Amino acid sequence: MTGTPTTHRPGAGSFPLRRVLAVGVRRGLLEMRQMLRTPREAFSLLSTPLLFVVLSMLLDGDIPGSDVPMAELLVAGGVTTMVVQAGLLSLTQTLAVEREDGTLLRMRAVPHGIPVYLVAKTVVVAVTAVGGGALTLAAGVLVVGSSAPADARHWLILLSVPAVGLLALVPFGAVLGAVLPNAREALGFLMIPMLALMVFSGIYFPVSALPGAVQDAVQAFPLKWTAQGVRAALLPDSALSAETSATWELSKVYAINGAWALMGFLVAPRVLRRMTRRATGTRPQRTEAPA
Repeated sequence: MTGTPTTHRPGAGSFPLRRVLAVGVRRGLLEMRQMLRTPREAFSLLSTPLLFVVLSMLLDGDIPGSDVPMAELLVAGGVTTMVVQAGLLSLTQTLAVEREDGTLLRMRAVPHGIPVYLVAKTVVVAVTAVGGGALTLAAGVLVVGSSAPADARHWLILLSVPAVGLLALVPFGAVLGAVLPNAREALGFLMIPMLALMVFSGIYFPVSALPGAVQDAVQAFPLKWTAQGVRAALLPDSALSAETSATWELSKVYAINGAWALMGFLVAPRVLRRMTRRATGTRPQRTEAPA
């Protein structure tokens, strides 16, 4: 024999992107099923849409310069909030918890475990955001009388903008969860600045009512563009009177969110690996159940 034939084992040497995605999606769907079986998690998914419907019913008046009710802007803001809540607030706290209980350290020990972990979390937040956003929109249409997307083009915008927004926010949420001190403090550190950014991004009222310096500052963040894209899908063009431009600027919505997504998925795995490299193995060993 002149040589020994080599047998290719998937995952042994190379671990193609397709396999990372497949394993990550399976893990994410499993986590989602477990989450929906927990009453507290199911109630949390329903509470935010319910809150926005109640607030929309109590809101009076029109968007400045138009005949579009402010309630419709708030319903659109509720859809955007589900994206932000899933991709930033919930993910950051979840990752901080899993960093402490050793889940991240164990994932780093698995070949390509960190990219798989990020894909899984993207699936979880995508299902959560889509489910919550759909409930908010349905309740707004049925109870408040807000508008659904007018045609196929607007439905495509409504589906694609939150998707790109999630891709921009998930890595950002993962990085925050990795660097914040601990699970108890994660939400406290994050809540005030994130709520301020959400308010200043025009999610709940016209951004044009804010000072010019604030309007310029929020344009660098994906929250502003995600909210604007959702409004472009749900509100008529007459609502443009309250926007900072005479157009919905959809090209910027996709371009800026896409740039954040690309940067995030390049940076987040490195941050997570560096964070787990500094961790010890004592915590995972202490929390694992005996075989």
